[in-house]
Parts: sequence; C-alpha cells; structure tokens
Amino acid sequence: MTSRTVTLLDVARTAGVSKSTASDALQGSGRVAEATRDRVRAVAEELGYRPNSAARRLRRSSTGAIGLHLPQTATRLDYYMNLAFGAVARAQEEGFDVVLLAPAGVAGAAGGPVASRVDGLLVIDPEVDDSAVPGLLDAGVPVVTGERYLGPAAAPTGAVVCDNAASLTTLLDHVTERGARRPAVLAPAGTSAWATALRATAASWGGEHGVDVALRTVPFAATPAEAEETTLALLRGNPAVDAVICAPDGAAPGVLRAAAALGRTVGTAVSGRTGEEPGTPQAGTHRRAPLLVASCVDGTATRSAEPPVTAVDLRPAAYGRACAELLCDILAGRTPPDTVRRHAWALETRASTATPT
Repeated sequence: MTSRTVTLLDVARTAGVSKSTASDALQGSGRVAEATRDRVRAVAEELGYRPNSAARRLRRSSTGAIGLHLPQTATRLDYYMNLAFGAVARAQEEGFDVVLLAPAGVAGAAGGPVASRVDGLLVIDPEVDDSAVPGLLDAGVPVVTGERYLGPAAAPTGAVVCDNAASLTTLLDHVTERGARRPAVLAPAGTSAWATALRATAASWGGEHGVDVALRTVPFAATPAEAEETTLALLRGNPAVDAVICAPDGAAPGVLRAAAALGRTVGTAVSGRTGEEPGTPQAGTHRRAPLLVASCVDGTATRSAEPPVTAVDLRPAAYGRACAELLCDILAGRTPPDTVRRHAWALETRASTATPT
C-alpha cells in the first residue's frame, strides 16, 4: 500500500482494534493500553499511514459546525424536515452551526473537504448503495448515524437507533386485534436499516402467526399516487386482504384513495361483517369488505387524512435532537465512542383502525 491509499480503517483492521481505538492510540488520547497503543503505531508505520492535514487541524481546533447528511429523497418528506429541525435546535444549544451536506459535496476520500469544514457528522438513515456514506464514515471526524449502517465501510463513532421490527410487529398485532386476518404491507425499497427491517419483519411475523402477509415493495419515498397504484393492484389481485400497512412517510392517503375507488370502507371494524367469519369474505363480497389502514410513519398526511390514519409516531424532532446530542457528547468527551442509544416511538391509534363494537 502507499500512504495515499492507507486509511485509519486499514490501520484499525490490521491491528485488530476499532477505528476509534486506533484514532486514540495514534493521537495519544483516550483510555488505550500501552501495548495496544504501541501495536497500533507500529502497524501505522508499517502500512505507511499518514493522517491528513485537515484531520490534524481538527484535533487542535474547532470549526464550530457539524454536518448533516440526509437521504437524497428527504427534501420532500415531512419526517426528515422535522428531524433536521430537532438536530439544529440541539446543536445550537452547544454552540454548533449545522451544515446541510448536498449529495455532490459529500463524496471524497478520508479527510476531504467535509472534514475541513466540520467537527463531526450526522448521517441519517445511511444506505448501503449511497456512494457518499463510506467517505463520510472515514472522513477523520466523529460520525453519528441515525439508524445502523449495514454496509462494509467503517463503523460510525456512535448511533441512535429505533426498534423498527418492534414497531411493525405492533402494527400487525394491532390490526389483527381489530379483526384483520389477511394483512398486507407496502414496504420500502432500499438498503437502509429501516427498510431492511420492515421487509424482514413482515415475512417473519407472517411465519410466526401462520398468516400469509401480502408484501409489496414500493419506493423508499413513495408518493400517494404510487401507493394508490400499488394498493389498487394488490386489492384487485387479492380481494381477501383486509388491512394495509403503508410504510413510506406521507403515502397513506394513496391507500385511502384506492380503498374508496374499490368501494372498501375504511375504519369499519373487520370483525363486524354480517354472516361471515372475520377475514373470510364470501364470494362476490370482497369488493365492499371493510379495510383497515395504518402507517409506519406518522405525520401531517396521516393526521389530516379522512379518516385519520393509525400510525407509528417516530418522534422525528426528538430523534434529531438525540442524534445531535450524542455527537455533541462525543465531541465534548462526555460520552465514549462506540455508544449506541435507543430512541422510543409510540403507536397513535385513529379512526382508520376502528375498535370493533
């Protein structure tokens, strides 16, 4: 290897330590055993590792800013805007400005232009196929991710995570308690931890309960029109479906429009069918069988829909605050690297999954 190709991650892997430990060993900081410090330094010298000038400068001073990287689809999603506002508010309490990183400005090798402008980075919902993420994770500054990164690049310095499997399980249990027997899930495409967990949970929940969950994949940021088109095809092809759980933020109104187009009443308890067993409509009655609707993400679209849609409140503003707080704590030395914190969500039940009478 040449000095131009050797990164801190190369040193850490060869020495058999974490990236943060390798960084502390080379900087002479942190609680690192002397033997470990010597081994890391020897590996760095053997590989020809040279920290870049931007990273060295950041260790001596502060830029007073942190960077925020959001998914490319985030600009039109209510969830990410609220998350960003929460992150900005918490960062400002610590005296940091927040720099929103445009996709074209985040790529590059370790310690590139990003590291020279910020003290740390927030990377929200990192996707494996986002080409900018590996460079961000190896930029020479602390990085906190909102959700775990599932790719092969360097691990972040810290993470704030939600139990996404539990949130979808709760929604599936909820519509089942309301009488649904043939639920469907419109799960997001993509390689983020959130999307991956929802697709896997839909399949595993069905296996555990002996239920054939109809799983359909839609874009990560599916529009209401895309959700409507997918739901129409789903219900026409499988009219026994009696509950639809829509994952993408803001897409649930499209499910409601599809239900209305097919004469399916939303918000009427599934178990209230006359002369039928729950979830098993008689031949020829599927078209008007009641339908329960829920969403994996709460927001303006679910709250203002008619009827209002049951949803998981991921508390995005609080989530943004939590991510910024962890990064600030790491930068200030109040929290050690490799910290993972949990973020709580809540189920908001509304008229779209009416309680049976």
